[in-house]
Amino acid sequence: MHKNILKQPLNWIAKNFSKDPSKMLIWTGVAGWAASSIAQVGAVLFNPKIDDEQKSFLVPQEIGDAITNIAMFFLITKAGQLFARKLFETGKIAPKSVREFLNKNEVLKNKVGKLSFNIEDLFLSSKIKKDYETYKSLGTTLATVGCGIVASNIVTPLVRNNLASKMQKSYIETKNYDVPKPNMAYYNYSGNMKI
Repeated sequence: MHKNILKQPLNWIAKNFSKDPSKMLIWTGVAGWAASSIAQVGAVLFNPKIDDEQKSFLVPQEIGDAITNIAMFFLITKAGQLFARKLFETGKIAPKSVREFLNKNEVLKNKVGKLSFNIEDLFLSSKIKKDYETYKSLGTTLATVGCGIVASNIVTPLVRNNLASKMQKSYIETKNYDVPKPNMAYYNYSGNMKI
């Protein structure tokens, strides 16, 4: 019974991701960011120690963080994957067997690296094709992992912190203007206290 339940999803995963693991890395990364973001928002919403006023600030901030995390991760890893893939398809990066094949033909040799050129349109022997696909799969996977690290650990925190800072400043300004001000000359906006 359990084998039948898992068979269809596993077949779908094998069909869609076995030749290009970088695709699976991107989508599992997005799913991971989405799941952790939902958990974070839920933790704020259902925490009885956080009052409603704090929740009104924290929940939008967590949702903003989630959108930033997911968007930055997806855009950067996808761009890295597509760039690496293009380098392989145009022959700019290729295994030795493909290089030798291209160098034997003067016309093909001159097309290497041009955007209109695609190695996959050529008739390649099964050995050369296997070398190429293995090399391309490894290269795009490494590029995706590298871009995922940059996105998650460098770009996302910078963008997220910048957005959070702006949200916090806006929230503080809103709260300061909501408080009645009997005498504006003696009012300290940063602490809601009279001097």
